[in-house]
Amino acid sequence: MKLVEGISIDVVRAEHEGAYRLRLVFSDGTERTVDFGPFLCSSGHPAIRSFLEPDKFASFRVEQGDLLWGEYDLCFPVADLYEGRI
Repeated sequence: MKLVEGISIDVVRAEHEGAYRLRLVFSDGTERTVDFGPFLCSSGHPAIRSFLEPDKFASFRVEQGDLLWGEYDLCFPVADLYEGRI
């Protein structure tokens, strides 16, 4: 579990909503759509930009309360996802 404003929060589900948007459901019932497109497009790092490939972006999973791709090739702090910022 991750602490968000003193409360333990996990990602419990993620659904692809098209392009680079994911609908995230958190352990407290909060739901939020996060658009990863601006982050991916603005990155100059080739490993991060590789996630602009649609199938690679769609390979996300939720594991132990975290949203991640590959072997932690791409992951974000749960607190930031909860606030809708990356």
